[in-house]
Amino acid sequence: MYRLGLFALGTILVALSPNIGGRIAEERLLEANVDSAEIPVRNEASIIDEVVWVVGDEPILKSDIEALRLQAAAEGVTWDGNPDCVIPEQIAVQKLFLHQAAIDSIEVTESEITQSIDDQIDYWIQLADGSREKLEEYRKMTITQMRQSMHDEFKNRELIQKMKMHLVQDIKVSPAEVRRYFKDLPEDSIPMVPTTVEVQIITRQPKVKVEEVNRVKDQLREFTDRVNKGETTFATLARLYSEDGSARQGGEIGYTPKAVLDPTFAAVAFNLTDPNKISKIVESEFGYHIIQLIDKRGERINVRHILLKPRIDREDIEDASHRLDSLANDIREGKFTFDEAATYVSDDKDTKSNHGLMANTTEERTRTSKFRMQDLPTEVARAVEKLQVGEISEPFEMVNSRGKTVVAIIKLKSRVESHRASISEDFQILKDVVLAKRREEFINDWVASKIKTTYVRMNERYKDCQYQYQGWVK
Repeated sequence: MYRLGLFALGTILVALSPNIGGRIAEERLLEANVDSAEIPVRNEASIIDEVVWVVGDEPILKSDIEALRLQAAAEGVTWDGNPDCVIPEQIAVQKLFLHQAAIDSIEVTESEITQSIDDQIDYWIQLADGSREKLEEYRKMTITQMRQSMHDEFKNRELIQKMKMHLVQDIKVSPAEVRRYFKDLPEDSIPMVPTTVEVQIITRQPKVKVEEVNRVKDQLREFTDRVNKGETTFATLARLYSEDGSARQGGEIGYTPKAVLDPTFAAVAFNLTDPNKISKIVESEFGYHIIQLIDKRGERINVRHILLKPRIDREDIEDASHRLDSLANDIREGKFTFDEAATYVSDDKDTKSNHGLMANTTEERTRTSKFRMQDLPTEVARAVEKLQVGEISEPFEMVNSRGKTVVAIIKLKSRVESHRASISEDFQILKDVVLAKRREEFINDWVASKIKTTYVRMNERYKDCQYQYQGWVK
């Protein structure tokens, strides 16, 4: 079983909001794929949720703590100390940042939230061998449902990150400080820099035959006709035929904001007004859909849809492979450069405007062209292993982040082998280490100071804990 790290610990902490209650604990059980037989059965009459902490005007519920403990156990997270003490303190710290973000009018846009969610989902897809279907099967929800469920969590995460960056924005370190910091450090304390590579990519999506597109459209028209005649229901057809993970729910996606939907899908869905009518056929980046309105609530919509994906013949994949093979040979012969080919030939929307250079979103959520090998898509990493810097790979087949089968060639632009960081070669990396340390010290001081001026109340049983920060117990 492949493992998907659903959220880093910080994200799990941010996900808990004051109104979670026992419902979230149940949802986390399901998401974590924990067998219910492993959870002790309790008498429902004896289960009483309660407010165990109050930070400012924000409560922390007992169920918040239990939900986080369960999620962490499913993720293999261990606590440095007593979880009954560590967990509520960590939740309380997150609330301090969110409270300050509200005071300072820190805001995040829907596009920032969407980008953050998309980056996380793309990372999960890579871990699931590049398969959207495997990810949906593992999480037991569709990509759209994942986006919907992650929205508020990632909004809080973005707010906290922005708040932290706002607090430390004026902190700087000089070259002299960096040199002083590392001057007397033992060699084994100097960080190792892992092997990193820069990769350019060109992809071609095999063309789907017109006859196959017409077959799919005809089938969708037949579905519409059958529903309109009352022969069956839209939900029944979705369960039987839809190739989206929402088929299990009769095609229902749940209440979803426009920003997290495919633009062409959203444009049609949000214009529907009659639940008894079915949309025209919609082509999105995922395939072809028909849509039925269920309900609208403010800026969110709930619809059913049926997705059908045109089949790609093996000969079409081989044809795309032959074309890229010829292209690679032309580049090797100097007829044009890889940069030019990527810009004018590649189907990859994410890289073609940057000469095919792949971009990596790091754990710190910054974007860089440098990848550790384990951060590359599996098929790309396999190809990189065979290349010297400047070489171009043979064509290979892969599934891109949008779930499409494509053929690709890559060029290894650079490779820096793993090594102990040095001031002369890795100054920026060492500078970032010192800067991160200074920022962490500042944030810790800020939290300690903020606690002193914030109303905090906790149940008696939490007052004997050994906390990271002093001042919680008033």
